[in-house]
Amino acid sequence: MFEIVEKSEVFNVHKIVVKAPGIARAVRAGQFVIIMGAEYSERIPVTVSDWDAAAGTIVLYVLEVGISTLELARMKVGDSLFAVTGPLGVPSEIKNYGTVVLGGGCYGIGGIYPIAKACKEAGNKVISIIEARYKDMFYNEKALMEVSDKLLYATSDGSKGTKGKVEDVVYEMLEQGQKIDQAFFMGCTQMLERCSEATRSNSIPTKVALNSIMLDGTGMCGACRVSVGGQIKFACVDGPEFDGHEVDWNELHSRKAAYAEQETGVYQSYSHECMAEKKFKQELERG
Repeated sequence: MFEIVEKSEVFNVHKIVVKAPGIARAVRAGQFVIIMGAEYSERIPVTVSDWDAAAGTIVLYVLEVGISTLELARMKVGDSLFAVTGPLGVPSEIKNYGTVVLGGGCYGIGGIYPIAKACKEAGNKVISIIEARYKDMFYNEKALMEVSDKLLYATSDGSKGTKGKVEDVVYEMLEQGQKIDQAFFMGCTQMLERCSEATRSNSIPTKVALNSIMLDGTGMCGACRVSVGGQIKFACVDGPEFDGHEVDWNELHSRKAAYAEQETGVYQSYSHECMAEKKFKQELERG
């Protein structure tokens, strides 16, 4: 039912285009889906990065970081996902803010696209900033350029754009007197916190996407519990976007790190098994 019709990879970020007509007709910018590669796979939240209602397809960008995402990375065109549930979450609030800055890293480079597109259609000046360790890790640039008045880059090694991260570009813009009326950020938790701090001093309204901490996606399991402004929220049903200046980042980092060691060990073990299997098949093919 959820056939993969296109698949590509830039380093460990995988673009997966999936047949999902019902979702493609209903999804809005900022929403996500919960996917399962196989019947007994983990449920994974993934931002819907684009969609085509006429073709009945949605575009997902998956960062390969664990067993479940490695399973997805090994799937091919013609394979089908076991389940795709959505659209889920509250859509981004889109209106004419004025100047909107969007920042994306890793899977967030793809994830910010529909928000940038919707903001542009609403009459905003859109400035998109994307970050990577070095220039060859960027992707989806052409699409972002089409919906952005400016596309700025940040690289850890300085090979393209500003040497640093998204927040370093934001600081540069503010020092140059650039007015920012609204900010959206999507990427790893560390990036979201740093970017929120960059906009805090100028009281720039800031939304951060916290869909990476979800599991169930319906508000039942409590895994996505997060403190925002002193209140308990659930990212899957109250978010995924929250005020970055109100998130309790210390609590969030602590919760996300609880099983980091076990997750890393299992992923490395599974990766070695996959490599051994691949080598075995290659030897069989060579006879």
